[in-house]
Amino acid sequence: MTQPTPQRPRLVFTDLDGSLLDHYSYDWSPAAPWLKRLKATGVPVIPVTSKTRAELMSLRLDLGLVDSPFIAENGAVIGLPSSWQHARLDRDPRDFEGLCIKTPSVDNDFLVRRLEVLRERLKLHYRCMREMTVEEVMRATGLDEPGARQARVREGSEPLLWDDSDEALERFRGALQNDGLTLTRGGRFWHVMGNVDKGQALRWLVARFEALRGSTPATLGLGDGPNDTSMLEAVDQAVLIRGEHRQPVTVANPRLYRTRLPGPEGWAEGLDHWLGEAILEPSSDEDEPV
Repeated sequence: MTQPTPQRPRLVFTDLDGSLLDHYSYDWSPAAPWLKRLKATGVPVIPVTSKTRAELMSLRLDLGLVDSPFIAENGAVIGLPSSWQHARLDRDPRDFEGLCIKTPSVDNDFLVRRLEVLRERLKLHYRCMREMTVEEVMRATGLDEPGARQARVREGSEPLLWDDSDEALERFRGALQNDGLTLTRGGRFWHVMGNVDKGQALRWLVARFEALRGSTPATLGLGDGPNDTSMLEAVDQAVLIRGEHRQPVTVANPRLYRTRLPGPEGWAEGLDHWLGEAILEPSSDEDEPV
């Protein structure tokens, strides 16, 4: 008699702004039933975002994702909770809230210095987030004051608002490449960082999972922006959520689903498509408090 094949463990990687979170209001209530469903079945939901570690600390708690790792600043920062840490290589009692932080990108202070030099040398027009006031960040992002302050606490990337021509942008991109730096576009800002991206950080986390658990997970990724492309091309199943940013996004993944709905509604639509039959809704008994 043939024995049933054990189901592969699953990992869900998700962008936040414009995907799990509404582009304008940052609301995620339409996604709440699926978050509960995934938690009930032990499927980690891993944020992969342009947000900073400072922004993610309270947000992970609100979303119920404190036991999951995270990828911040478009791959420049990786956070590992204790269950994802290697006992010999990672654990350190000095780690903030028990997290081990990996920073594969270059230092943010170096980035800002290089951006100042390139702007002057190439006669370009852009504003780095570090140069903006808290009020200007609030207007550009729709964040409240505490959120805007957290968005400015950067470790391995620098967002900027571009105010120059497309031709100048290509000259800027080439100059960054000569310095070993990369430029990627988010929903509101351009982001400058080292030679990292969301896809590279995702593959690093999958390798860590395999090393710790001894099995290869099935991966699902959800995102809406150009900076999500590398993530969506690195997963087994991908969801391109309809974006409110009006930017073209091309994803080379044969198992790609494009949603009709934007934001958290589209996020739930994508999970319905790929996992609706694979992960059952919690029973009413499971919903009752113990």
